[in-house]
Amino acid sequence: MKLIFLQTPIITDSISNPIVEEKTLSIMQLISSGGLGGNIIMGTLGLLSIYAIYILIERFSTIKKASIEDESFLKSIKNFVEQKDIQAAKTLCKNTDNPVSRMIEKGIDRIDKPMTDISAAIENQGKLEVYKMENNLANLATIAGAAPMIGFLGTVIGMIVSFHEMASAGGNIDVEMLSKGIYTAMVTTVGGLVVGIIAYIAYNFLVSKIDKVIFQLEARTTEFLDLLHLNE
Repeated sequence: MKLIFLQTPIITDSISNPIVEEKTLSIMQLISSGGLGGNIIMGTLGLLSIYAIYILIERFSTIKKASIEDESFLKSIKNFVEQKDIQAAKTLCKNTDNPVSRMIEKGIDRIDKPMTDISAAIENQGKLEVYKMENNLANLATIAGAAPMIGFLGTVIGMIVSFHEMASAGGNIDVEMLSKGIYTAMVTTVGGLVVGIIAYIAYNFLVSKIDKVIFQLEARTTEFLDLLHLNE
């Protein structure tokens, strides 16, 4: 009997303090737990994030290529202009694939024209080169602004679902009933903000790189115009 009494508190203690299992939620479960409306919103945000990353990588590669300077090219152009070998300068420009060579080529094509005409031709080609570098940046800016709005749309959809469940349940309202709507509201908001932040940072990063390339183009074309002025 004493043994039984000694064991009883242990049994009672284990019953009164049950082991609580911690439930964890993976990222995929979190994304897919918002119901049909939430899945559509998150799918849209996922596609926008992939497109934004593609633009970032593709534009960065293009801008980096445009920013590479070839010192030997500029020295050769200087020698050809000083020697009045215009045909060799044109051939070198055509065989060199970068914005500076294309801009200088426009100037060489009008080398017998007044300096204002040469400068205007180079400037017009420069605008075209900048336009090429800025390709798809407008789409990246649109994603930066639209993604948070799409996320907020998911928030509204989630709240509508929650209120609809409350209205349909009458007086029998519990937390589990409202969980889908709350998940949709919260998860889509976070998703929209994350995509928007990524696109915004990527846009400003690329713009800063383009500004640097524009400064380089202006510096090299100014050197070329000065060279023409000295060899008139």
